This record gives sequence, C-alpha cells and structure tokens, in this order.
Amino acid sequence: MSTGTWTTSPLLGFDTETTGVDPLGDRIVSAALVHRTPGVETSVRTWLIDPGVEIPDGAAAIHRISTEQARTYGQPPREALEEIASVLHEALAEGVPVVAFNAGFDLVLLDAELARHGLRTLPERLGRPVPAVVDPLVLDRALVPLRRGGRTLGALCSAYGVLDPEDLEAAGLHAADVDVVATLDLLAAMTAAYPQLAVMDLTTLHAYQVDQHRAWTAELERWRALEGQTGPAAEPRRRA
Repeated sequence: MSTGTWTTSPLLGFDTETTGVDPLGDRIVSAALVHRTPGVETSVRTWLIDPGVEIPDGAAAIHRISTEQARTYGQPPREALEEIASVLHEALAEGVPVVAFNAGFDLVLLDAELARHGLRTLPERLGRPVPAVVDPLVLDRALVPLRRGGRTLGALCSAYGVLDPEDLEAAGLHAADVDVVATLDLLAAMTAAYPQLAVMDLTTLHAYQVDQHRAWTAELERWRALEGQTGPAAEPRRRA
C-alpha cells in the first residue's frame, strides 16, 4: 500500500473473548473478524468455541458465555482456530492491516492456542513476523501519555466521542463482534483527531507502535522498581 492510503483501504478488525488474562495459558471462548472498507462493515464473522476447560465465573461474568453454553454450542477449538488463522493469514498476506485493541494480547493468545492444537502460528504461515498491526491502545498511550480516566476500550470510545458514557453498557461491549466494530470506529476517530497517523505508511506506523510500546513498557518497569514491585508486569486486559 502506498503512503497515506491505509485509512481508506480495507481493514480487518480482530477480537477475542477468553477464559482469563494469561495469553500463554488461557483459552479463546469467542472471536470475531470484521472486514471493513472504511465506514462500512463488508463482512462480520464470529466464532463460539468450546475451550475444552471450565470457563471461570469471573470471565463468564464479563463476556456472558458459560461453560455449559460453550460446550453445547461451541465449535471444537482446533476447527475454529484453523478458520480464524486462515482468514487472518489471507488478509495479512494481501497487505490488509489487522486492527485490534491491545493487539499483543489477542495475537499472542491466538498463536499459543494454535501451537497447543498442533496448528501453524501466524508467523509460521506468513514466513515472517506479523506485519501491519494497528492498535488504538498503543497509539493513544503514545499520543496522550497523561490521559485521565483510564484506557479501556469503553473509556477511549467515550473520550473520542465514539460512544457516550451512558451508551457504553447498551452497546454490549465484551461481545467480540461489538468490540471489533467499536475498535474500528475508535481508530477512525483517532485518525481524524491525529491526521499524522493517516499519512504514515503501514510499515512506518507499525514500527512507530513497536517503539512506543517498548518505551511504555520500560517506563512501567521503572515505576514498578521505584514502588518496590518485582516480577514481570502484566499487560492490562481491556475492560469496558
């Protein structure tokens, strides 16, 4: 894609709902992929998956999928994961960027799930690291480092005028397909507010996000050390 065209070209939004917040150990319960040619959902595809383990009550309270529902109506995980990875691989191979809120969590979790079930990870399918990921969470941290009010998906949708605060619950955030559409809408609002994002080509934008995330992680670790906290800092999971 040439410089400045990515905001008016196809995007692929991605989200998962899970059994917990450990991207290496937890399982995918539902997922959604939304192909958008800016402003219009050209296709929405969702999966309900039987993760093969109990869904903790805390996780079920967030995404409203119980163990019984997943076992009764969910696809076998290996089948569903192959379908999800195939759609993502096809888009990425064609140069379509993947848009996800807190993308590192979802993509690491997906690759861990694929490996767990003897399937090829996204980098293995592509023959290289995953390119062209756009993450509104990382971008907002870089653009508004001192933001008040939190950086959950719901909070940022409110901050950028995508959803009014009173509409957040009614919007049904934490259903994977609703979260994807909200994330794509959020990204559109952010690129309107910060046009410098739109004029970057995807390679430059991806590298910018990598650098900004590393800087944020280093600052977080510095703060934790000053506070006497030990061990790796957990990447915060999004909350509405």
